[in-house]
Amino acid sequence: MKLTKSLVGLILLSACCSINVAAQSKKDKKGAVASADSVKKAAPKASIDDKVKGNSKNEGLFTLYQDTTKGTVQLYIRKDQLGKEFIYQSFSMGGPTSLFLNQNMIRTTWVFKVQKAFDKLEFSQVNTSFWYDPNNAVSKAQNVDVAESVFFSDKIVAEDANGYLVAVDGLFLSDKLDQVKPVLPPTIPPGAIFNLGNFNAGKSKYSKLRSYPDNTDVVVDLAYDNPAPLNGGGKDITDARYTRIRMQHSFLAMPQNDYRPRYDDPRIGYFTQEVDNLTSVKVADFKDVINRWNLVKKDPNAAISEPVEPIVWWVENTTPVEYRQTIVEAGEKWNEAFEKAGFKNAVVMKIMPDDAKWDPADIRYNVIRWVSSAYPQYGAIGPSFVNPKTGQILGADITVEWRSGSSTPVFDDLFNSVPGTEQAQQLPLNVKGCANHCTMANELKMQLGAGASMAEMMGAGNSEIKEMHKQFLYYLILHEMGHTLGLNHNMKASIMLSPSEVNNKEITRKIGLQGSVMDYPAINVASDRSKQGDYYTTKAGPYDLWAIQFGYTPFAPSEEKAGLDKILSRSTDPQLAFGNDADDMRSPGNGIDPRVMINDMSNDMVTYAEDRFKLVNTMMGKLKDRYSKPNQSFNELRSRYGLLMNQRMIMASSLSRYVGGVYVDRSFYGQEAKAKPFTVVPKEKQKKAMEVIAANVFAPNAFATDSYLFSYMQLQRRGFNFFGNTEDYKPQNTTLLLHQALLGQFLHPTTLSRINNSGLYGNSYSVAEVMNDLTKSIFNADLHSSVNLYRQNLQTEYVKGLTNVVNNPAGFDNASRAAAFNTLKKIKTSMATAASPDEQTKAHRTYIVYLVDKATVVK
Repeated sequence: MKLTKSLVGLILLSACCSINVAAQSKKDKKGAVASADSVKKAAPKASIDDKVKGNSKNEGLFTLYQDTTKGTVQLYIRKDQLGKEFIYQSFSMGGPTSLFLNQNMIRTTWVFKVQKAFDKLEFSQVNTSFWYDPNNAVSKAQNVDVAESVFFSDKIVAEDANGYLVAVDGLFLSDKLDQVKPVLPPTIPPGAIFNLGNFNAGKSKYSKLRSYPDNTDVVVDLAYDNPAPLNGGGKDITDARYTRIRMQHSFLAMPQNDYRPRYDDPRIGYFTQEVDNLTSVKVADFKDVINRWNLVKKDPNAAISEPVEPIVWWVENTTPVEYRQTIVEAGEKWNEAFEKAGFKNAVVMKIMPDDAKWDPADIRYNVIRWVSSAYPQYGAIGPSFVNPKTGQILGADITVEWRSGSSTPVFDDLFNSVPGTEQAQQLPLNVKGCANHCTMANELKMQLGAGASMAEMMGAGNSEIKEMHKQFLYYLILHEMGHTLGLNHNMKASIMLSPSEVNNKEITRKIGLQGSVMDYPAINVASDRSKQGDYYTTKAGPYDLWAIQFGYTPFAPSEEKAGLDKILSRSTDPQLAFGNDADDMRSPGNGIDPRVMINDMSNDMVTYAEDRFKLVNTMMGKLKDRYSKPNQSFNELRSRYGLLMNQRMIMASSLSRYVGGVYVDRSFYGQEAKAKPFTVVPKEKQKKAMEVIAANVFAPNAFATDSYLFSYMQLQRRGFNFFGNTEDYKPQNTTLLLHQALLGQFLHPTTLSRINNSGLYGNSYSVAEVMNDLTKSIFNADLHSSVNLYRQNLQTEYVKGLTNVVNNPAGFDNASRAAAFNTLKKIKTSMATAASPDEQTKAHRTYIVYLVDKATVVK
């Protein structure tokens, strides 16, 4: 290509300019005139004001800026907040109840901090599980093997002299803070549980932003898409393909006060923050701290003083007007317990005005909320959220489901409170929020329905039923508020009084019907109306007063240990009996102490249950006349029958725990306890429990009073609600469920192993003898007559259970397998001599022999 002179000149001029610029750059490095590149680098950065222009501002603990056009949010963090610890708390504010995403469900709590890493801000979770003695050299290596958890990191958008601005859509409109979608184990087949699908950030949005000096709340609507759902969910799922969940993310300032943690003790039941001491070699030297409010006396020198800041509760204006005053009265009942700890008016109850401007979801308020869900999972729940480092309770809410708290009982046709049947109805415990739910309201509601039915059939009028409901509501609020004060369950509290004392109002109005309101009691219905006492306790019991005294009595640091030891020394008092559901006594095999059980009452459950069986059998004969009403279907009759049948089931389940049971005492050495830590239930009591079950559940005539009802047990047709199943009532299914639950307990490997192990320290009721008694009660009564359908099912299930013991190589110990093998041989022999007067009985016994032969054949 031929270049013109002018073009050559231009190239030379450009080269000269380049050389000159290079030279200038070198001079610039020496402090000479700035180069063009340097000028470019020195261009002013966008300021925070530029980045938040046109944004709405929420100023508080953290300042939030929201673009009023796009809805995007940026967070301003002050430089003096870097490296400091804050508390994160999540709440579900509405979503599928099947996933426990109900309104106001308290979920995840942890400590976090924000740090600057070059041009980014990192949000990381702080591990609070360990404690190191600062006086021990090992503490210099604390947390060296604790993995760091950075849950969010993003570039700094802008900064000023005081802080940094960072975009946080990727934090709040995501699962980074609290993983909403449950992670299900592979054992659950696709479609078994409603599946949210995949998170859709584009359809997610902010619902509400709030920021105050000590907390910042961000409420978001998270969208999930599932184009081809295998499970459409219930009626609360509008369209299973598109689901939105409302969540609240709250950032809280770490409390700065003189609060002193109080350490946990196994003789009393508080919720705790578990902390391992990694600078101790002592046995069981934990640093677990209890959850409690920070109550400080206005007058430290007074024996009883009002607190500087009481625990204030608001009854939400969604609560039915007719129940509000009862709820206020019930909450104030806790003040008796706090007086034992030195506080007057520690609990203050208020009613939220109908024209209130504040949001009940604002965590600065403790609110008793009343909701109505299509499928209530818990009935009522009373959780709190705490400082994980100290156990200080920072806030709480109680949520009551309308269908659990109303005066009209909800009649459940399914027997979902029977121990041993829960697993098929619950989500896996790794679904956040499921593991520690209080289901007391559901249990209580079924008890109320059964109690109302029995009382009405014995002549109780409307005023009596209203009083029963008032006591029920009292108990419900007392129980859930107890949780918000830090107390966990006490399923042993119902053993305080004898069967003859539970209906003595002179006793129950003074100390309560049971030791604690933290139990799940059976409704106390007397078979003799003239002797009827309280249906539920309506005051905090002796254990509750003692527990609050332990948790809240203020002590000077030098006096605390001696003061607490003095309080704890009373743990051997029978009125202070304690046993929680840590080992879930509702599941077969679990819960070794039969007194630590739900739906029981009195210190002689065998006598109490026997009386309840008689009452239920009597009421069955009156059921049709009382609940067959003109111009009404038979749906209520069927439901009322279910409630009474449920009473049989829970009585039998409570009694079954006595067979192979071991009483537990948690008093410490030196307390002069009357009992050893483990004491076998006396053989005569085990056998008596077995006899009551045999007479009322296993006997051929156990359900004879019910048979006239079955031709009337018709569900009310609604659309095509019988599709896929026939509408006739199936009584054998009901009794089969009961029989399976009991056999599941008796033949559970843990139960059988406990019977054998306890034989080494006092139990003389061997597995072989237990099986012998079971065999007699299940086979002997009809060996020479026809076997009815109930007994055919029972005998078949029993043989199948024994077969499982013999042929299952894992889980069962040798002594149990030997006893089961021998029992099967006896059953086969008895079948050979049994008379079979009809073809069905003959067929049944032939099948039993076939099952035994299959089980005992040498392989």
